[in-house]
Amino acid sequence: MKGTGILKGLGVTFKMFFRKKVTHEYPDVMPDIAPRSHGSFEFDAEKCISCGICVNECPNGCIKLDTVLNEQGKKALDKYSINLGYCLFCGFCVDVCPKSAITFSTNFELGSYTKDGTIYTWRVEEPEPEDESAEQPQAAATAVE
Repeated sequence: MKGTGILKGLGVTFKMFFRKKVTHEYPDVMPDIAPRSHGSFEFDAEKCISCGICVNECPNGCIKLDTVLNEQGKKALDKYSINLGYCLFCGFCVDVCPKSAITFSTNFELGSYTKDGTIYTWRVEEPEPEDESAEQPQAAATAVE
């Protein structure tokens, strides 16, 4: 019989027309993201021991780790950066980190207008040395004639 294909197609269309809508109005309504999703990365500089295992395990080489020697002569973290433009989001860096300093987050909004916008950098800020002269009140100078 001619036209059965059209009738089947229209039947599917009408079924879908009366179903519950599954579209999210994205920027206004944020979607529910699974906690184990591979979004962006979170890095905790205090946990990092600067071992460099994550740098060696990255298949694309998009992780850079800069270290300095501290007062005890041990390596200390200075700067940690990930270029998400080249990242596969494979999770090798997250899996091999012995201190869980790098983890996945559920942030999936990673768009950028420039290449430099895909590079995420964390710097370790050194505590500012306390100014000893600020703690001690200065004696007021008076002119003696």
